[in-house]
Amino acid sequence: MSFESIEVPVSTIGKRIFSACVVVFVFACGLFTSSSGAQQQRPPAVPLIVHDPYFSVWSFADHLTDRDTTHWTGKRQPIHGLVRIDGKPYRFMGEEPRDVPAMQQTALHVTPTHTEYDFAAAGVTLRVEFFTPAPPKDLDVLSRPVTYLTLTASADSAHDVTALIDVDPVIAVNTGDEPVTWGRSRANELTVLNVGSREQKVLNRSGDDLRIDWGYFHLAVPESAGAQMAASENSVDTFVKTGTLPTEDQMDMPRAPRNGAAHLAAMIPLGSVTAPVTSHVLLAYTEDFSIEYLNRRLRPYWQRNGETVEEMLSQAERDYASLEQRGTSFDEELTADLEKAGGPAYAQIAILAYRQTLAAHGLAADFDGTPMLFPKENFSNGCISTVDVLYPSGPFFLFFNPALLEAQLKPVMEYAALPRWKWPFAPHDLGQYPLADGQVYGGGERTEEDQMPVEESGNLLILVTAMERELGNWDFAREYWPEFQKWAEYLRDKGLDPANQLSTDDFAGHLAHNANLSIKAIEGLAAFAEMARGLGKGDIADDYAHTARDMAAKWQTMAADGDHYKLAFDKPGTWSQKYNLVWDQILGLNLFPARVRQTEVAFYLKHLNRFGLPLDNRKTYTKLDWQIWTATLAASSADWNALVDPIGRWVNQGPTRVPLTDWYDTVSGKQESFQARSVVGGVYIKMLVDPAVAKKWRDRTEP
Repeated sequence: MSFESIEVPVSTIGKRIFSACVVVFVFACGLFTSSSGAQQQRPPAVPLIVHDPYFSVWSFADHLTDRDTTHWTGKRQPIHGLVRIDGKPYRFMGEEPRDVPAMQQTALHVTPTHTEYDFAAAGVTLRVEFFTPAPPKDLDVLSRPVTYLTLTASADSAHDVTALIDVDPVIAVNTGDEPVTWGRSRANELTVLNVGSREQKVLNRSGDDLRIDWGYFHLAVPESAGAQMAASENSVDTFVKTGTLPTEDQMDMPRAPRNGAAHLAAMIPLGSVTAPVTSHVLLAYTEDFSIEYLNRRLRPYWQRNGETVEEMLSQAERDYASLEQRGTSFDEELTADLEKAGGPAYAQIAILAYRQTLAAHGLAADFDGTPMLFPKENFSNGCISTVDVLYPSGPFFLFFNPALLEAQLKPVMEYAALPRWKWPFAPHDLGQYPLADGQVYGGGERTEEDQMPVEESGNLLILVTAMERELGNWDFAREYWPEFQKWAEYLRDKGLDPANQLSTDDFAGHLAHNANLSIKAIEGLAAFAEMARGLGKGDIADDYAHTARDMAAKWQTMAADGDHYKLAFDKPGTWSQKYNLVWDQILGLNLFPARVRQTEVAFYLKHLNRFGLPLDNRKTYTKLDWQIWTATLAASSADWNALVDPIGRWVNQGPTRVPLTDWYDTVSGKQESFQARSVVGGVYIKMLVDPAVAKKWRDRTEP
């Protein structure tokens, strides 16, 4: 694998008023308090448009005017926002034009589905809201590739306000030297400007640091906005100088973005403003095919019934008001439950993880319309459907909608059941995003070199059992029973004392006799026993349940090292986070006595650094997801807070400004690598340990 990091300076933010709660930002430390008691500082990066690994735009700065917006990889994808107040121009989004003054950013508020900025200049306040509807049980809306950008202006006395949204065409290609074409369309009540690559090489390559270069970006504006629109490279300059847009669309195409390709621009007159005046635009990206799976091309889920782009955009516009109401209610309810379950620091982490988790996936439809959800291993090696990425993100989907976990597991199990997968253990991946044509990691389908046999086999047995219990049936287990039985046999033979294998923490290298990996194998066997019992296979269930209990007893002797348990059975004086123990609680397996968890937690509390708990004794780095799993082992709220509060400190004070990384140093706070990955969904494991809360969200229906 090859890694890189992206860093920007840390700064602070101001104050805001949100709904009925007064939120006070303190510039010196970035802290705010609300009527709910929450405390939140600045995010490492701010989500703006977050849909899938390709359509994902962020701000890597505290102030929306400090830097241009970027793709999650850090590559520039500028969206510029300007206003003219009584004829004078100001910036509210983007660092250009530098000779135009920036509005004062007075607030930033991030919720699960919204990002809201407040600005002030010349007697006018402006709220800029990015809303990505992401209801986890409404797949029609979830898969719709539309983010709403809403502007609301108000003032104490009348001021004339006009806004401009200008999108650089680089948003539609991988690099700025690719020629693009553009045009104007109608979609019922919407006027739509479109831009896309000239070549349209659909699904022509895979990789990690890549952006989509097939399909089209759309800037759609409702007629009610009274907007003037233009496709021109001169829109910003013309708006700044004259308060208008070019009257003709640029037609010299194809041209590359860096060579003067037309920007898509909408100038929205908000009029003479006193009471709040609101207007919105739709930002969308569509492609006919999103994933290649076993050499067949799959359409995005929203297209499964042949819906056209214009129909999709029109429906998104009609749904705007109701979705906004649903999104606001969802945000408030989830935030309250997160704070109640884990406190303010935990709530902040989980909120930042919400859209990031979903946006690291591509949601496609199989030929029969079945949803298939494909995670991308962002900022690592770009693998698709990596099993040890499904495992840490699993709690998010188990909590919100286990059917989405099934949509991730089905492609993996279909592949594993093919004759081409000849190994007695589970695969690691399905390829490199967006081409899910067969494993590429390690030895792939060729050799056992650098495979993860115990890791991935245990992962799938645990995940499927947890999913089937949430779904209330064992249909998935029944369909792929031969594979699960084969992997359970492998774990019984190899799992108690694993050989020199890789685990999900492969960045740490091979490790023999891995005590935490052994826990996974033991719990995997107990999970398989539950699976067998659910299918009415009592003899097999009893056999494997007995094996798991026997192995758990042996583990306690093999791993014991005084006041803690070892990193590896043959290495006294070592230690590691035993985060895999958490499934013993969640699945009610009761393999390990409570004293094992209590002993480990007491030891961990003695080894905390400023920004968290190291993964093990070898290095000072850690993993965000595993820390929350480890903290979930704590029996008291005091111990939970002691383990989680340093993570909250890191989120707000860490020096690396990127979408949540899950691998960072606990002393310096610097990113080791990884960012924008779905594994951060693992922080929702805390929500699974409370049966009442888990049931509430499992049974929750979308309005």
